[in-house]
Amino acid sequence: MIDARLLPLQRRLTLPVAQALYHRGVQADHITLTGFMIGMAALPALAMGQFTLALLLILLNRTFDGLDGAVARLSGPTDRGAFLDIALDFLFYASVPLGFALADPAQNALPAAVLLAGFMGTGASFLAYAVIAAKRGMQSTDYPQKGFYYLGGLTEGAETIAIFIAFCLFPAAFPLLAMIFAAACAITTLTRLIAAWGAFDPNSK
Repeated sequence: MIDARLLPLQRRLTLPVAQALYHRGVQADHITLTGFMIGMAALPALAMGQFTLALLLILLNRTFDGLDGAVARLSGPTDRGAFLDIALDFLFYASVPLGFALADPAQNALPAAVLLAGFMGTGASFLAYAVIAAKRGMQSTDYPQKGFYYLGGLTEGAETIAIFIAFCLFPAAFPLLAMIFAAACAITTLTRLIAAWGAFDPNSK
């Protein structure tokens, strides 16, 4: 919901570091893969109840996620980079509820499963819309430099990271927070389905 408004600030903050990495020959794809491995390390940390460590790893993952795009804009974006960016993000997002389910199956397994179902809805609607939009040659006005059509919604990247931070700071509240965010994901999925129904009407020009 607020990703587009945060994007200019994110780019200003990451540009100096990205320029230093670019001039040292660091490739954007390598940053993406490194950030993904750091983020996935949060899974065992969560499972073992090390929530402060997990939070640090999650924040590092997001830092790398911002840096890879900044470096890609300097070196030139690629289809491989765009694919890795979105695919690995979704895998990372799914690992966080799984980590909480493993930490306390009795309390967290059901809310984690519901949240993962919510993520499935937002991810599937996001990617399916992007595929058809690319086929039609549509361009996103909010995210013109993205490597794919980026359809926003109530729960975007910023909101997802905010809830992950809340999970780690208040792990006992995970069941309630997960169910609330799953409901927000359901609203996002519904709004994207409605948007697609209108945008992809076979009778529209």
